[in-house]
Amino acid sequence: MFWIYLAAIIVLPLYAQFKVKRTYNKYSKVRSTSGMTGAEVARLILDQNGLHDVKVIESQGFLSDHYNPLTKVVALSPHNYHEASVAGTAVAAHEVGHAIQDKEAYSFLRFRHRLAPAANITSNASWIFIMAGLFFSSLNSLLGIGILLMAVGVLFQIVTLPVEFNASTRAMNQIVAHGIIRNEEEPHAKKVLSAAAMTYVAAATVAVLELVRLIFIFTNRE
Repeated sequence: MFWIYLAAIIVLPLYAQFKVKRTYNKYSKVRSTSGMTGAEVARLILDQNGLHDVKVIESQGFLSDHYNPLTKVVALSPHNYHEASVAGTAVAAHEVGHAIQDKEAYSFLRFRHRLAPAANITSNASWIFIMAGLFFSSLNSLLGIGILLMAVGVLFQIVTLPVEFNASTRAMNQIVAHGIIRNEEEPHAKKVLSAAAMTYVAAATVAVLELVRLIFIFTNRE
């Protein structure tokens, strides 16, 4: 059981990172038939959905693409922003998918935004209590507090999954509906989005397993 746990928390995240980089690198070299850059794809989909107030900017770093609901900005990494590739098209559409979620007040997105501040605080603070509780068995109550705080961060990871999967579904619907990709490009775009989604699945899986492990330790001390 220990080896299964160890493999899950180490191998799964590494494999997910390997998969997303490999898939992205492969399809970032495949030029999209539309000839549109990621920035142009994002702008087109945003305008088609009435999101004229959402800006598209270039971010820094590899796969630093994201949507900021506070500033209403879709930020695309340099290659995706400037180049016309199948990978860039899929990633740009995915980030716009989050902007569409924001416009439509998608419930899981709203819940994640409300949960984010608390998750940021509790995820960091939880380990102070957890480490104290693990080192000093007489302070098991501190471990319990740490587990409760950690659970908030785990919940955030879990809620992130439907948000990301839904954004990818919206992305595919948009790039197909607006003729941005052809039929033969659809499987490639789906592979890019699926590989990216795997990183979130891996993160959530690791978080849940670690929480379960700590709960098991806590209950066996009682």
